Amino acid sequence: MTYRAPYPVPGVIWASLPVPAVLIDLDGRILEANPAAEIFLNASSRTLRGQPALDRLSIDAPMDEALSRARANQAALFINDVDVTTGERPPVQCNVQVAPMHDNADIVMILISPRDIADRMGRAMQVKSAAKSAIGMAEMLAHEIKNPLAGISGAAQLISMNVGPEDRELTDLIVEETRRIVKLLEQVEQFGNLRPPDRRAVNIHDALDRARKSAQMGYAAHMTILEDYDPSLPSTFADPDQLMQVFLNLIKNATEAADRRGGTIRLRTFYDMGLRLRRRDGTGAPLPLQVEIIDDGPGLPPEIAGDVFEPFVSGRENGTGLGLALVSKIISDHGGWIGVESVPGRTVFRLSLPLAPKAPKPNDPKPKDPDKETR
Repeated sequence: MTYRAPYPVPGVIWASLPVPAVLIDLDGRILEANPAAEIFLNASSRTLRGQPALDRLSIDAPMDEALSRARANQAALFINDVDVTTGERPPVQCNVQVAPMHDNADIVMILISPRDIADRMGRAMQVKSAAKSAIGMAEMLAHEIKNPLAGISGAAQLISMNVGPEDRELTDLIVEETRRIVKLLEQVEQFGNLRPPDRRAVNIHDALDRARKSAQMGYAAHMTILEDYDPSLPSTFADPDQLMQVFLNLIKNATEAADRRGGTIRLRTFYDMGLRLRRRDGTGAPLPLQVEIIDDGPGLPPEIAGDVFEPFVSGRENGTGLGLALVSKIISDHGGWIGVESVPGRTVFRLSLPLAPKAPKPNDPKPKDPDKETR
């Protein structure tokens, strides 16, 4: 029995699956392939439909038996650590799941999870879970710890008024260290209590200029900051204060990575329609506005390069690991994307941001937030 293609699948879930998935009919032919499978097989879903599945997917396991058992038992089967190839690429070690569709017992789904993806997802979930718990605990304790720290600092300042120079050095150290701890606790509170963005049309170059001037008045005074702007860049849709905070954090990160003698930071903007972020409803959201913060420092340590946006991950000895995590959270809340590429001598943090909606004409309703439409 053969079924008409394409088979109706839930669009949002199907499009959002991070691993290759194909639906197979009773004759062993492909009915549908999700976007991840299109990439894995290097073919469009339309091209794949009707083709023998096991001609396009060579799996080092008795797949005919697995498909029959899944249909007969109406239960999923798991095949771990098998080689999978498409004939156009070297074999990849994968975990394979075979599961019958609940609404049609003859149709079977094959999910293919390359081991490197599965391992990365598992590690990421563990890191995120641990970080969430740590942030919650830190928020709960931050307020309680700040109060006694204020008392300790005040007492040390009173003592310093009645002691000699040598003892005053010790009291000054107490005051300095308590202030450092308070600053760290405030960062934790800020990360956990970040308000939702108040989005409006924002000129990216205005926000960058404000951040640059503020940085060069303080921590980046010894740095050379160059501007490489596309003057035709339209406005983005963002909270201006939070966007400036992102730029300040990234400039500060580049400054702290530089040699004490200074270094060069380049602020670059350009337009690129090539990047689209998949929304919760399966549609693609364009992110054409690109901002790059480029430094000539030593680069990120390789062991943390893939986790720099996670809380408490830092390459500096006394780093809190909250600056880049806060940047990532803000950009995510804005429906944008952030990535990093780093080699010794060149680190690039790239932000991709959405366009501001067109200004309404008189008597038109207020433009809607495109992200809120999908929540």
